Amino acid sequence: MKKFYIISLLMAAIMFSGYKMTETYVIDSSQNAYIHNNKGLIDLKEGAYYPAVEEFKIAISLAPNVQASSVFYNNLGECYMKLGHPELAQDCFERALQQFTLNFKYYQNLAQCYSELGYAQEQIQHSYGDSNPLGLILRGLLLEIAGDNVQAITTLDEFIAKEPDLIITEAVKQHIKELVKKTYEDD
Repeated sequence: MKKFYIISLLMAAIMFSGYKMTETYVIDSSQNAYIHNNKGLIDLKEGAYYPAVEEFKIAISLAPNVQASSVFYNNLGECYMKLGHPELAQDCFERALQQFTLNFKYYQNLAQCYSELGYAQEQIQHSYGDSNPLGLILRGLLLEIAGDNVQAITTLDEFIAKEPDLIITEAVKQHIKELVKKTYEDD
């Protein structure tokens, strides 16, 4: 009987002691990556390019292989372009496109970067061997930068015909409208 009372007493003590598991704090690196990206955007807006570069690099290191890192890479590339380092920006824009291929802004930035590096004609020629329809976007933008607006419109329109249902297609259509307007206003 003594054992029963001792066991009952222990059970009651455990049940009514008010013991509670302590909450654990989980460090979410992806959330921290967004915070650093936002700090980088603030620095970029204020013209503090070097601190912005560091913030974008931190954001990338905290979330290197997720779709959101494409935004971080693109922001870093834009910062490098503002600093006058298109050779560093090229890698960033290419990585942004590897992470997420359906953002039209990434193609525009990469085309501008290739143009500043003097690779535009080389990339246009290289794109003819590319079987990926998304390569038509970059070719069209490079043709536009090279001043061949009619061929650029044709190339971008070819992309729309091949891929009418992609989310990037609407941005390409809008760009074609602006390009047509610009091309035929000049005449």
